[in-house]
Amino acid sequence: MKRLEGNSRTAAMLVGVVVTMGGLAWAAVPFYDWFCRVTGYGGTTNVAASGASEILDEIVTVRFDANTASGMPWEFRPVQREMKLKIGETGMAFYEAYNPTDRPVAGTASYNVAPDIAGYYFSKIQCFCFTEQVLQPGERIEMPVVFYVDPDLVDDRDAGRIRNITLSYTFYQTELPEAQANLSPGQSADYN
Repeated sequence: MKRLEGNSRTAAMLVGVVVTMGGLAWAAVPFYDWFCRVTGYGGTTNVAASGASEILDEIVTVRFDANTASGMPWEFRPVQREMKLKIGETGMAFYEAYNPTDRPVAGTASYNVAPDIAGYYFSKIQCFCFTEQVLQPGERIEMPVVFYVDPDLVDDRDAGRIRNITLSYTFYQTELPEAQANLSPGQSADYN
């Protein structure tokens, strides 16, 4: 009887461990995302409602990079390769996406900056990466990103000398929104 009781207790503890590990695994992604956004870890940028309150006379060069994930049929590129602006000054750059296929394709962009520590000081005001994009067959669009480099960068002991930052995007194919998937050929959905 004691052996059966001990086995039941062990089984209950193992179920508890499995449930706890599952809960931690489920929470890991949102927690990691939050951590990266707060600290700039891994080159994650900030989101801002408006531009910086101060503009310095120091210049920073922002380079633009574009990639597509395996299986994403789009052509994707930065319109300009780099931009020089004052630290704190609001900049606007454009990326171009083209859908060469004969079907609508949806995509979402992930992003980061290099060096990683610069992500803490790189703020986006507006970005195509905030929402899913849907391109119709043969459609070509230019998508803006509005950003600035926070003047606090110059006071950071580790990041203060950074004057070259690379903003990189990778587009991944996603499932078409239900409204788009249910359209008959020749129709288009309004996503604005």
